[in-house]
Amino acid sequence: MKIVVLDGYTLNPGDLSWDALKELGDVAVYDRTVPGELMERAKGAEVLLTNKVVLDAEALRSLPELKYIGVLATGYNVVDVEAAREAGIVVTNIPAYSTDSVAQMAFSHILNIVQRVDVYADEAREGKWSSRKDFCYWNAPLHELAGKKMGIIGFGHTGSATARIAAAFGMDVHVYTRKSAMQLPHDVHKCPSLDEVFRKCDIVSLHCPLSEKTREMVNAERLKMMKPTAILINTGRGGLINEKDLAEALAGGTIAAAGLDVLVSEPPHADNPLLRLKNCFITPHIAWATYEARVRLMDLAANNLKAFIGGKPENNVAI
Repeated sequence: MKIVVLDGYTLNPGDLSWDALKELGDVAVYDRTVPGELMERAKGAEVLLTNKVVLDAEALRSLPELKYIGVLATGYNVVDVEAAREAGIVVTNIPAYSTDSVAQMAFSHILNIVQRVDVYADEAREGKWSSRKDFCYWNAPLHELAGKKMGIIGFGHTGSATARIAAAFGMDVHVYTRKSAMQLPHDVHKCPSLDEVFRKCDIVSLHCPLSEKTREMVNAERLKMMKPTAILINTGRGGLINEKDLAEALAGGTIAAAGLDVLVSEPPHADNPLLRLKNCFITPHIAWATYEARVRLMDLAANNLKAFIGGKPENNVAI
């Protein structure tokens, strides 16, 4: 069986092993694949594994031997699932492999904003603390999280994990979700509307999928609903936010700060206005990328393929 990994570098830059996949067939691993290289590399493959390489209907029609596509992520919008279904190609994803890592990143951003650990660590290295007359100093307000209202949009795996951390910090947790109030933990409050989350919460964290309904759900109108002291966190999908509107809100003091692990275009264009704002803290889409989460992803990818070979596909999104 010919197995081709089209863009394996982000999953495994060298600290993991492809051996579990190599036990299942003849494996070719490419760090990255640009569109012009796709057909040559995928030719004759029965199995393709992809993270961000797009497999559209035209590509699928040109690969008659292809039987299985394994998406090395939870989201699978890089594959034309309808075209795959029509061609009898199984498409699998990797659900819930990075739940704790993503929730951890959400709070890494929150804690960075309210405590500014990186700023003060840099200043200590630069000698600024050594030059002070007092035993301590701060040059921006510091805040504790206990008692603050935490708004969570979406209450799936990562939303639920983030809520548990928020509750452990003593925060008052409010969520917007399709789940009923009876399905929520006793210390989590269901908000009747999305707008209410933005109006009442001190921190709003996005954990919902990107769809036509949720695209740019964070826009100028909703940002104006937020408190001027509010913080926006996004470890979900970049398209949930209108970036121009957010940049204007941050620059104009409509909200206090934002912590973003995802952007609309990745890597971002150099002229993205969010990159220049001191109250916008951006990490390069690494919430998922802890070592432990990547090991889990690799194991699940191999297990998905084993299940397919055994005739009982798991996590098939092309049903």
